[in-house]
Amino acid sequence: MTREKLYLFDTTLRDGAQTSGIDFSIAEKIAIAELLERLGVDYIEGGYPGANPTDTEFFSEKRTKTARFTAFGMTKRAGRSASNDPGLQLLLEAKADANCFVAKSWDYHVEVALGCTNEENLESIRDTVQAAVAAGREAMIDCEHFFDGYKANPDYALACARTAYEAGARWVVLCDTNGGTLPGEVKDIIARVSQVVPGSHLGIHAHNDTGQAVANSLAAVEAGVRQIQGTLNGIGERCGNANLISLIPTLMLKAPYKDTVELSVRPERLKDITAISHAFDEMLNRAPDRHAPYVGESAFATKAGIHASALLKDPKTYEHVEPESVGNKRKVLVSDQAGKSNLLGELSRLGIDVDKADPKLDALLTEVKEREAKGYAYEAADASFELLARRILGKVPRFFEVKSFRVMVERRFNAVGEQVTMSEAVVKVDIDGETRMSVCEGNGPVNALDGALRKDLGKYQSAIEGLELVDYKVRILDGGTGAITRVLIESHDKTTHQRWFTIGVSSNIVDASFQALTDSITYALLKSAG
Repeated sequence: MTREKLYLFDTTLRDGAQTSGIDFSIAEKIAIAELLERLGVDYIEGGYPGANPTDTEFFSEKRTKTARFTAFGMTKRAGRSASNDPGLQLLLEAKADANCFVAKSWDYHVEVALGCTNEENLESIRDTVQAAVAAGREAMIDCEHFFDGYKANPDYALACARTAYEAGARWVVLCDTNGGTLPGEVKDIIARVSQVVPGSHLGIHAHNDTGQAVANSLAAVEAGVRQIQGTLNGIGERCGNANLISLIPTLMLKAPYKDTVELSVRPERLKDITAISHAFDEMLNRAPDRHAPYVGESAFATKAGIHASALLKDPKTYEHVEPESVGNKRKVLVSDQAGKSNLLGELSRLGIDVDKADPKLDALLTEVKEREAKGYAYEAADASFELLARRILGKVPRFFEVKSFRVMVERRFNAVGEQVTMSEAVVKVDIDGETRMSVCEGNGPVNALDGALRKDLGKYQSAIEGLELVDYKVRILDGGTGAITRVLIESHDKTTHQRWFTIGVSSNIVDASFQALTDSITYALLKSAG
């Protein structure tokens, strides 16, 4: 059976950014784009250049290597030419490969939101697509509220889709903007749309307000669309968007999709999807959903007491796919299964060669499990995991050893009578038998520790000149006065342009922070040493 290409369009950085409580920084957008490229999506929609300073700066340069970097925006305003519309011209000037333009396809919105005629709206769609194509961009139109518009006035909704396609749009995306359409309706309406626009040029953008976003996306694929839009972990405004983390394994592992469509996500990359999902949650500073399909900690967990007989005969009885196929692992609560295959896969990804019979591998697996029980989460801290693995496998040089550190916080009045709080850190390190002590002030304990630790590393100093701490996240893992604290630090080397994440866990927030800081510097030295 011949399989057709199905394109994945990620809109985490734009539609997902509308989630309540989420506000991506430039550094976070870059890190998330790297996660998406690691997964293998075809399009990464980076935001709306011109709408805010963050998105404008993000599009000041191309941020992807393999995925098509896509800028989002609106069609030109009615009554203006494409060349005389500042918003459209800003989009065409962004460092992007493609442009996705939102267009009204519900005649009610054309009247009340745009205040123009139906024909003027069609003209805006046509002129915008033609301008993007003339600028060398891949053009696509997001038909906002398409399904509601179709139900209200099918002829006009179809005219919007046809106009975009005939003007040269690579994709005409049908949006279930309020998430109220059901799978049967999606299939029926797309069957009608495909009579005017081929399925090879149709996409689906589903919201999750009835919990149907994934189902609606799959129904659209069955109806012939060949682009799916969605977000990591299904984030988005209100109830979220179609969850690519659920859609990708379903499309790759389940019939009829695995036999009829082909994704750019390689099978070996599918094994990273659990780690990518969890890493994204860590970036958002929130706990991963334990019960998320495919990637949740409990997705393949079974209690023996419920189905004891069948379970003891075959633990896979209650698994619809192999946990390892999505980078997860089986949890049978009467006998926790080893995760050596996952460990070997992660070591291979990091370029660490180890014989699967090496007894140190068992020691590493035991150490990882013990640390995870204490609160460590290595899915989001590749650098700390690599250091832990190399230490146990005997492959990390001893660059320096921290002998002690001390932090003091002082609140006082400065020379002009303002109340200020200053932190001072003292760090003692041993380098080749020589003890060095550094002191540094900072605007907080972590900033002071960071400065003191990096102030004088002797012969290694030049290797960390470009190192900077770009993000710092704290999560309290349990309550009470003895709460365990997890700290995640993102570092960036301005010389090599590399980014990495390190982690620390302790009942003391300063100690947890210092663990992550020490790992960050050690990792920088390791990479510098080649």
